[in-house]
Order: sequence, then C-alpha cells, then structure tokens
Amino acid sequence: MKMSMSEINNNNTASYGDDAIVTLSPREHIRLRPGMYIGKLGDGSQPDDGIYVLIKEVVDNSVDEFIMGAGKSVEITIEDNVVTVRDYGRGIPLKSLSAAVSEMNTGGKYGGTAFKKTVGLNGVGVKAVNMLSSEFTARSVRDGEARTVVFAKGLEVSDKWESGVNEKNGTLISFRVDTEVFGEYSYHMEYVEQMVKNYTYLNLGLTFTLNGQTFVSKNGLLDLLNDNMSDEPLYQPIHLTGNDIEVVITHGTGYGESYYSFVNGQYTSQGGTHQAAFREAIAKTVKEFYHKDYDPSDIRTSIIAAISVKVTDPVFESQTKIKLGSKEVEPGVSMRQFVGDFLGVQLDNYLHKNPETAQILQKKIVDNEKERKAISGIQKKARETAKKVSLNNRKLRDCKIHFTDKHELAEQTMIFITEGNSASGSITASRDVRTQAVFSLRGKPLNSYGLTKKVVYENEEFNLLQAALNIEEDMDNLRYNKVIIATDADVDGMHIRLLMTSFFLQFFPDVIRGGHLFILQTPLFRVRNKKETYYCYSEEEREKAIKRCGANAEITRFKGLGEISADEFKEFIGENMRLDKVRLTKDDPIHELLSFYMGKNTFDRQNFIINNLRIEEDLVENPD
Repeated sequence: MKMSMSEINNNNTASYGDDAIVTLSPREHIRLRPGMYIGKLGDGSQPDDGIYVLIKEVVDNSVDEFIMGAGKSVEITIEDNVVTVRDYGRGIPLKSLSAAVSEMNTGGKYGGTAFKKTVGLNGVGVKAVNMLSSEFTARSVRDGEARTVVFAKGLEVSDKWESGVNEKNGTLISFRVDTEVFGEYSYHMEYVEQMVKNYTYLNLGLTFTLNGQTFVSKNGLLDLLNDNMSDEPLYQPIHLTGNDIEVVITHGTGYGESYYSFVNGQYTSQGGTHQAAFREAIAKTVKEFYHKDYDPSDIRTSIIAAISVKVTDPVFESQTKIKLGSKEVEPGVSMRQFVGDFLGVQLDNYLHKNPETAQILQKKIVDNEKERKAISGIQKKARETAKKVSLNNRKLRDCKIHFTDKHELAEQTMIFITEGNSASGSITASRDVRTQAVFSLRGKPLNSYGLTKKVVYENEEFNLLQAALNIEEDMDNLRYNKVIIATDADVDGMHIRLLMTSFFLQFFPDVIRGGHLFILQTPLFRVRNKKETYYCYSEEEREKAIKRCGANAEITRFKGLGEISADEFKEFIGENMRLDKVRLTKDDPIHELLSFYMGKNTFDRQNFIINNLRIEEDLVENPD
C-alpha cells in the first residue's frame, strides 16, 4: 500500500511526542556517535582510522607528563589487538583514577599550573577509549601505592588497591577496541610507527619503545624532514629554534607546497592558524631580505617545511585535534605576530650568515617566477574556459557537500575519476549525491611525464580536472577529501591509473602527501547461487566463494566497471568500499620510477615486460 506525502507527514507529526525526546548518558552517546569523538571508525587500513586515534588519545596523556618534566620514556605494545601504554610520569592520583578514565569532563588540565602547554585538555579522550573498548584497564603507581581499575565497554568491572608495590611511578593503560562498534579491524604497524616517530621529533629527550623497538630523536624537526623527503633538497635545511617554536625550511624540485605542522607535540595534519601564519611569514621575510616584491607563490612553490609551536590552552576545530583554531599563542600574543616576529629575525639572520643558501633560494624563486609568467597567458585563457564549462561541465557530476564546507559530512566527500561514460554511468546512478562526485575521462589521458605545468592549462582534460578539484592555488581549497581513481581492472585500466598517478605526482604532489589520492578496488568476479552472492576481488576470494556456494555456483567475471549494474555498484562505493591509498615515502625513488615506467626508454621497458610475463590459466576441476 502506497502512502501520499501528506499522509507520511501527518504520520511523522503524530509520532513526534514527548516520548520521542531521548537523553543519552555520555557512555551511550560515545558508543552511538563515536565519529564525534574520534573522527571515523575504519578497519585500520588508513592512518586516520579511529583505532589509531584511540592510541593517540592515551599516548597524548603520557607525552603531557613528559612536557611537564615527569617521565622520560613511554612503552607501547600491541599484541593480539590489545594496546598497552606505560609511562613513567607522576601517575594519575589514586583516589581520582576511576573518575579520570570514566567520567566525562574530568581531568587535571582545566586550570592551575599542573599542565600549561599540553594537548589533552578536553577531559574526553581517554574516556572515549574506555567506552569504545571491550576491555579497558587503568593502573596508576605512586610511591609504592597502586590502584588498578578494570572496565568493559565503559562499565566498571573491578577495582583493586595495593600497598608496598615495587614499581616505578607512572600510569599503565591497556585496551582492546570493541568490535561491536568498529567491526573487524587490524593494526598496521607502519602507521603506529609513524605516529611514534612524530612524537619523538617533537619531544627531544623522550624515548619511545614500540614492541621492543626504540625510537628517539636527536635533532627534532630536522630529523623529520630528512626522514620524509623523497627529493634531494636544493640547499641544507634551515633549522631554527626559539621559545615555544621550532621550524625547518628547504626547497625541493617538484611542484606544490609540503608542510608538517604540530601544536604541543600534536600532528595537525590539516594545518590551522599556525601553518597559515608560517606560510605568510616565510613569504614576507624572504621578500624583505631580497628587497624584491616577489610573488608569494614563487617563494613557496616546491617548499618542504615543518613548524612546531607551543600554545597555551590550544583550541582545535574538532576532538581529533588535526586542525588548530587558536588565534593566540598565549593571551595577548597573536599567532600571526608570534610566528612573523620569529622568522622576521631568525630566518633573516640565517640568510645573511649563509649567502650560498640565500643565492640558491633566490635562483629557485626566479625560476618559479619565469615558469609562472611563461604560462600566465595560457593560464588566463584556460581559466576562462574552465569558468564557462563549470556551469555546464559534462565531465563533472558534482555532489552537494564539499570538503571546504562547514558540514558534518565534509570529511566523507569524494570524487571518482572514471574512464569513459559507461563506467561513470554506473557510479553516477548508484552514488550518494550528497558526498560523491564523478569526473569522466574521455579515454587515456596524456602522459605528462617530463612536461612542465604548462600542460595542465594547455590540456583541456587536465585543466577541467584541476578546476573541478579547485587546487590551482593551494590545497586549502580542495573540494573533496578523497580523490579516487576508478578504472577497470584490466591492462588499459592499469595504464590509466599510472597516467593519472603520474599527473598528481608531477604537478600536485600535495594531494598525495595529504593522503587524499586513492585507487578504487572493484570486484573481479561475482559468485552466487540461489541463496547467497559473493563479490570477489582476487582468485583466492573466488575459490573460497565457490566452496561456499557449491558446485552449481554461477560465476561471472567483470570485464569492466560498465558491466556492473548500478544496484550492485552501490555496495562497492558504500560503507564497505575498498580503497588503496597512494602514498609517498622517502624510500620511493619517484623520479627513477616515473622515468622507467613513463619515460621514453621503450626498449628497456619492453625487455622488462617480456622477462616478467606471467601466464594465468583458469583451472577447471575434473568432476570425477
């Protein structure tokens, strides 16, 4: 029976009474809406998944102890999905231990002098860990006295006091993330290791042990830059330190700007007021040093830099603390003024004392200026074209919400870059129009390897893609959190993936550095019987599915995305979407790889393909 809209509205009105108003306890709210506290759930395949945020929330408290001069080492173990963090600080006051880990808005960092410039200020973090864990243990040791409190899903299970213990002071937190909330998950140790390294860069003298491996930094942010640069720097990185601030600056050979920013030891992956002040101060100081009115973009193109600041009572734009909102370093001192004054003196002094570096930097700025002016005419024409097309861009089927919007779904925004209209048709029909956009390539894009940025404006397809993403000026305007290359899982599809990845590596590496570029995995096979259907992404998954479905299973091989119906496609771009993040590390020989796979060394590449050919056969089991 169908209902009219008026009937539906009347029904909704009738059911909306006092009994529809519900008050949740803090525990219930955290378990019902975990994303408000930890950003997103995830299965551990991405570094910003919630299981890593929970580790960070616990470790932040241990680091805060070190910042306040208590405890010089932190031990982390992850075994059988149980995370244990032990610090050697003062230990949580014993009488308050249970409340400190279970009662919202309870903590020792709301005022007074115990904690001055720390991260864990909201009185929420470790409570969220407790309530999102199936097992949670907090143990504090203070001067031979100890207390251990055990919880399950945020509810207290046991409370034990001990006297005369022979243990060093400090706090131990142990937890197992609740699969009822998170589903199945696993820890990728490389993500945890990077988190630990970031902590060491920002806290000289603090030693971390992760599953028995020791991490310590001697040179702070300089170690960070040296560990993460995939290019040789044009000049020795400039390392400057002062009260509550540390910066490192150099230039590479690529496009874009690369920044690592931190507040009170917290990695702010989305930047914030300190990063904005840093970018502005670099341009201003350099212009004043050379007494030339250089364009700020010419100064900052190819920059690789890091900044760390200490802020009194920092204000972040979310509980996950990845973007700083504080306009002041401390009461009465603006962030802009603080960073600007520091660089205005220290960077200026360094350039005066190191004329060779100053000369290399100026040459880089002049080269950037020449390239920018060379393409300015084409740029103007391309912008006009993009503007005209944007009103009716057939290549782009946009979504309603964007990454730049102040909206709770902004983090979920994504754009699929597809090959041809058939693939884009399936995705377009099955997408969530609120958060998922589609950009259709007309075929194989141009091989951009070895070309200058001029090609981004001369090539209509690249220009329209740049306009769709809104990344011409800088990454702050990126319209989608995830840029997803969605191609067929065949040779042509792989080639398009490579061409598009090369495009971003060459001209917009910040998209990759920021963790925004992904490859969509789509199923190769569908295996089904009358009762169940399995979508298989590999031969192994297919074999398992055949065993489950039996000998009479119907097996379909998907040759391309266009063969998958819109109804089926919903599943592949929904909550269970499989994505491979494109990552860039120091160990990746980018130029060598691009030169080999995308360069003009046809003969070498041909021989490599011949020598590495594999023949795959479909094995048919003998029914006898």
